[in-house]
Amino acid sequence: MTDARLPDPAMVVLAGAAGSGKSSWAGERFRTAEVVSSDALRAAVGSGPADLDASAEAFALLDQIVAARSKRSLTTVIDTLGLDQERRASYRRLAREAGLPAVLVIMNTAAAVCRERNRERDRPVPAPVLTDQLRKIKRLLDAAHDEGWDQILIAEEHSAADAPIDVQPTPDHDHGPSTRPRVVLQVSRFPWPEEDPAGWLRDLALTADEIGFDGLALMDHLIQIPQVDRAWEPIPEPWITLGMLAGLDTNLRLGTLVSPVTFREPGIIAKTVATLDVLSNGRAFCGLGAGWWLREHQAYGLDFLINFRSVSRRSERYGLPAPRPTTAGTCNCPKPPAIPAQSATCRSLSAVRASAVRCASSPSRPMAATCRRTRRCCDPRSTSCTGTARLWIATRRTSRSLSSICL
Repeated sequence: MTDARLPDPAMVVLAGAAGSGKSSWAGERFRTAEVVSSDALRAAVGSGPADLDASAEAFALLDQIVAARSKRSLTTVIDTLGLDQERRASYRRLAREAGLPAVLVIMNTAAAVCRERNRERDRPVPAPVLTDQLRKIKRLLDAAHDEGWDQILIAEEHSAADAPIDVQPTPDHDHGPSTRPRVVLQVSRFPWPEEDPAGWLRDLALTADEIGFDGLALMDHLIQIPQVDRAWEPIPEPWITLGMLAGLDTNLRLGTLVSPVTFREPGIIAKTVATLDVLSNGRAFCGLGAGWWLREHQAYGLDFLINFRSVSRRSERYGLPAPRPTTAGTCNCPKPPAIPAQSATCRSLSAVRASAVRCASSPSRPMAATCRRTRRCCDPRSTSCTGTARLWIATRRTSRSLSSICL
């Protein structure tokens, strides 16, 4: 049964963010056969209503169904996000050709309500995407009257917990402003009891959350590093372990400060982190570095980035700023780029390692002077040496003998 304020027949286009109640609104006012839903069509041609890979086929079917119904002057309710201006224009043209009134229904649902409903979904829309949808709806409220609709209906739904569209009611773990420093606990040693390693990790995470840490990071190494403990001491695979911790009732962000790009192909690490992000409701993070420890690469048969070209190629595959080449006789050492991974032992390694290799390969005096200054600033045998300087000097040795690297 249609709303008394809507013409019948008509072409009704719904516009609203995820969780705004479009499908429920249409289901209460129209027969099932009158509603053409992009989600339902994704489920028909794909693996489910959230199968975005089936979107092209679903919208092709949607357009065919809408065109067929409009030719027969049947009431048609188009249940999509409705945020694409060109699609809205095409629906208006179809309505005009069929002699049907073109009606736009804008779901002006409170942002807090949309976010709450989104959190309750099996597969929630990422928070930044939902925020962008809410902003587009706000702009559409101002611009809809200039688009040429025969009728515009604004469906209001408010809540006491409503908040402005541009303000997130919950923290944005990646980009939200903060009035205080956010501290992440980095776990490098794992002295768990043999009978219950999962219990040790669980207690650690719950305690970290209780005392106010913003997140928890696990070290991403295949063999325990000598700066921390003996090589045979336990060091778990971080992403599987973080998946277990994601199931705890905490607000901790979860990830690695530095995951070497030599360990996993770009698509594999992207899939891994995205999965953790979904399971943790948007709390995952990932830092990337070049990878510095030769021994673990040799033990697991992995390529070790030992020269400028290999670093540059791997940087490009991960979408990181590539190191700049230099000409002989010129000291062109770049400043470390702003990439996700920065820590005391691995800071912007794509630039640092490239600079080190140039120091090793160029006979120019400026280069030699740069390396001498680096050695004076930090003796690699000193316990106070930073990881960056130690890496710089150690990588110089690759030009003389790869086997002499010892970090």
